[in-house]
Amino acid sequence: MEIIISEMTHLHLLEIKDVLSSDFDEFWTYSVFETELNNQNSKYFVALQNNEIVGFAGVWKAVDDIHVTNIVTKISKRHSGIASKLLEELISFSKNENMSSLTLEVNENNLNAIKLYEKYCFKKIGIRKNYYGQNENAIIMTLYFT
Repeated sequence: MEIIISEMTHLHLLEIKDVLSSDFDEFWTYSVFETELNNQNSKYFVALQNNEIVGFAGVWKAVDDIHVTNIVTKISKRHSGIASKLLEELISFSKNENMSSLTLEVNENNLNAIKLYEKYCFKKIGIRKNYYGQNENAIIMTLYFT
């Protein structure tokens, strides 16, 4: 089935409001997203399949770098290429903004996500100790455009 990526709107957010923690991820709440959608330095995208939101991703624009805030696929739709499509959109957006790099943190235990980022040529550049709490470190990964 075709996956369509579009810019997230407040209507999209309302559509997933009641299932954010159960169907996607407990980390990002409705109020956090509401703030993010009103932030001029943030940009969020949704993945749609048959008009159903099956994933979302976001970034923060900095001076010459874009930072990935999240890439989340609906739990029932994981491992079907949605995260790849969202990541491709974030890469394209970053290049169109003439940024020098795209950076993210990933849980060192999330091997599937690490493999995805490596597939798109992200390089491991550092570690953030206890980033996810209780001895769970984040690997900092960057994709350089220049």
